[in-house]
Amino acid sequence: MGNNPGGGLIAGARARFHRALLSSVLTHGTSGIPTNADKDNRISVDIAHGISARLGAETRGDRMAGQASGAEFETITVAFIKETFLSLGHLRPGKWEVTKLNARDRVGIARFDQYEHLVALQNAAKIHPDLASALGRDYLIAPDTVVVRHLEEDSEINRNAPVVDSGTATYASLRARPGGLPLLHASVSCKWTIRSDRAQNTRTEALNMMRNRKGHLPHIVVVTGEPLPSRIASIALGTGDIDCVYHFALPELIATVDELDIPDSREMVRIMVEGKRLKDISDLPLDLAV
Repeated sequence: MGNNPGGGLIAGARARFHRALLSSVLTHGTSGIPTNADKDNRISVDIAHGISARLGAETRGDRMAGQASGAEFETITVAFIKETFLSLGHLRPGKWEVTKLNARDRVGIARFDQYEHLVALQNAAKIHPDLASALGRDYLIAPDTVVVRHLEEDSEINRNAPVVDSGTATYASLRARPGGLPLLHASVSCKWTIRSDRAQNTRTEALNMMRNRKGHLPHIVVVTGEPLPSRIASIALGTGDIDCVYHFALPELIATVDELDIPDSREMVRIMVEGKRLKDISDLPLDLAV
């Protein structure tokens, strides 16, 4: 089974992921232009057509509003991660949860162990306006989707042999304790398309997560349906504030830019893939298991 292309868990989940997109977010619209394309950019339209044709897109319908398509893309991505990553307990044991966060959640990442201190910071900023002015609000981040590891009871830690007792490892983050918060394992930012004027927002959020944490840094990844390599590169290329960008259909993107023979796009994709800055959605579950 492991050597049978298309016969494994992840291949099946990837096919279901695409079918869900093709029945909702990824249509050809009433104009015949794929709904992830920038209609004013010929290269974007051509690449989007090539990808959607390889995925079997035929549906025409009204284009979803930007927020609606983004929310649906998040929902479908969450379903894919749940189906795949949560089946990898033999590779990454633990009690896991994959869920969306409300963008208007004022607590945001402070509900997790590494960022619990941000609640105190927020409360102090409410009392002292000068502090609020100095800090801004950038630390109050609510990622689109999170992968959470819940804390372990001593009975589970000691299941196979005595490991901990009441006097040792009392500050360990993984150990359940009164008032203890779960661990943020991954922040997954879902971007159906990438607008040039907002591309850096994702980087800013990633940098704030890096700077404001106490404890280990969560995985910080982006999943996108953007067809234009230059826009993908605006997030993917850099110095490592984001682990990696995962494309919803990378093999189809590569085949399309090769067929269209667009030198700049083909070279940009090659640089991102060979530089380990761009991968396929199917790579994400195993990367999260690291």
